[in-house]
Amino acid sequence: MTIKNYNTLNGLYERMKKETPPEGNETKLMEFGLLGFADVPNLQWFLFGFFFIIYIIILINNGTIFLNKNTKIDPSLQSPVYFFLANLSFLEICYVSVILPRMMMNLATQRRKISLLACAAQMCFFLILGTTECLLLAVMAYDRYVAICNPLRYPLLMNHSVCIQLVTSSWITAVPVQVGQTYQIFSLRFCGSNQINHFFCDIPPVLKLGCGEIFINEILEFIITVLFAVVPFLLIVTSYSKIISTILKLSSAASRAKAFSTCSSHLMVVLLFFGSESVSYLRPNTGHSETTDKVCSLFYTILTPMFNPIIYSLRNKDVVMALRKFVCK
Repeated sequence: MTIKNYNTLNGLYERMKKETPPEGNETKLMEFGLLGFADVPNLQWFLFGFFFIIYIIILINNGTIFLNKNTKIDPSLQSPVYFFLANLSFLEICYVSVILPRMMMNLATQRRKISLLACAAQMCFFLILGTTECLLLAVMAYDRYVAICNPLRYPLLMNHSVCIQLVTSSWITAVPVQVGQTYQIFSLRFCGSNQINHFFCDIPPVLKLGCGEIFINEILEFIITVLFAVVPFLLIVTSYSKIISTILKLSSAASRAKAFSTCSSHLMVVLLFFGSESVSYLRPNTGHSETTDKVCSLFYTILTPMFNPIIYSLRNKDVVMALRKFVCK
């Protein structure tokens, strides 16, 4: 072998060493790419305008209900059910703000990049707020159960101190669990593509980028979903089964209609939120359609927060009257 050929091969070897990362270096990804709606490039600005309008609607509707309750314009809205509703509205604003601004920025700039730390933070806040909403909806179902099934004890069982404790527990319980789950996920080694085929950092699409054994993470995700989504949903179903049984025993048709009207709005919100969420987190991994995942995610992350205040307002005369006073003030 000539000296020239030796130098050529040695240079090629050195270049390959620089370009090929060592085996333990797969975790050094510093950013991901959020593909979002990149498969429809001609609709990027339309989608930006569409989601911008939805975001403004969510902020105005939920913000109005939250301010309406806390400014004490109408004394009829000082009961526990409206205290929980105001907390739900504030939660929805935070929930949507974790996802929509970043998604709209990606649509406008076409950059689609998100750092590893920002992705972990978005996932962590999203999971905490989503878990809090599951627990808060269960608390609201319990409130309706006490109001209808034990009306004489309602002022005692649902006094202001108890309401604060229930809401605080809903917010705090999720924090250590979801911080731990997020840490577990981002402790994985990521290799291959760094493209997340979603519009935000959700668990299933991020886990797909992990190399090595992710079975423990999938089991952990399933257990947490059962504990903080399925169990609250079953508690809600149990509460409403007893509520419906009690309502049907009422002798007056007017009383039955009034009782149903106070519960129907909450039940619609529960079905909309838990129904779309269960499709994303509880169905088996085999046969997953990424398009279906995105559509279901749109329902429980964006459309549900937009519809919630509309559903509660249209189905509740007290809220409608208070909103009119708030607007006319």
